[in-house]
Amino acid sequence: MFGVANIGTALGPFVGGGFTEGPGWRWIFWLMVPLTLLSLLIALVYVPDSRDTSAPRELDLLGCALIVCSLAALTLAVERGDAWGWHSARTLGSFAVAVAAGGLFLVRERRARHPLVDLRLFRNVPYVLVTGMGSLTNMGYGVTVFLATLYLQDVRGLSPLLAGTVFLAPALLVALSGPLGARLARHMRATAVMALAGAVAGTGMFALAGVSAWWLYVPVFAWCGLGLGLGWTFSSVATQQVVAPARAGEASGVLLTFLVTLGAIALAGTAAAISAMTPRRPPEEAYDAILRLGGVVIAAAAVAVLAVRHRLVRLGRVPSLSMRADDLAGRSGEKGRRP
Repeated sequence: MFGVANIGTALGPFVGGGFTEGPGWRWIFWLMVPLTLLSLLIALVYVPDSRDTSAPRELDLLGCALIVCSLAALTLAVERGDAWGWHSARTLGSFAVAVAAGGLFLVRERRARHPLVDLRLFRNVPYVLVTGMGSLTNMGYGVTVFLATLYLQDVRGLSPLLAGTVFLAPALLVALSGPLGARLARHMRATAVMALAGAVAGTGMFALAGVSAWWLYVPVFAWCGLGLGLGWTFSSVATQQVVAPARAGEASGVLLTFLVTLGAIALAGTAAAISAMTPRRPPEEAYDAILRLGGVVIAAAAVAVLAVRHRLVRLGRVPSLSMRADDLAGRSGEKGRRP
């Protein structure tokens, strides 16, 4: 499933480039109509209905309104901050609304009879590590694709179609990241896989900023796509491995909210950063600076995930990082019990 989803995501620049040079970029919306209808038809025929009849039917409408207000105000402030001015009343007011609504949401969720999000979910440290790492790699993925598109067309002077063709290399690696994550999960804990993805993604983003030769740019871009794709796709699988089955749906919903919201904020922040830096430096330097910063942050987060996980293992609060270690321990215990 993730392999197919990754192909669609990674091929976006290539397909978009073709539409841009052909009938126009607006035709991408017409393409979505038959694809959406086909998806609905397949879902109706092959996807069975499922529901928990014991689950409460009450919806925390107040909590829903508060979190929507907070996220909308935060996104608006980041996206329009550069145009309005970061010290303007509208920007500061939007940030204030985001903070206030977010605080009220937390208060509401602690007191609601049937909260939208049970905050005890965040006491699960492995879940927090997976969600954080997945959010960072998803942000890095959006930012890298955005900056690479600008770089290839504005700096390299490639046409939209040819620039989209360059994305075929990372598209292949992103598509393979889903099956690769499934294989790694058989031998490594979810947090270990996420840390590995962060290390590959971080080094790839940092290296991509310093590459100029085509013979090296394409494979480094592909390496970057592998790490970023593995991080944001495997996070959905990883959350299901670190929470109880009864909370799997809630954990998945919270993760998706983080992925979408922080991804949008990262793109808006990147656009604002480029606008702020380009008057004083060439666009290429601005793109490279953002890539280096993102790479350092993601790589540092990967190290932090491993450090926290190692500490929890030593305290005996979570199992070891390796599945094989558990298997060997189990076999040794069985041998010890034999007469």
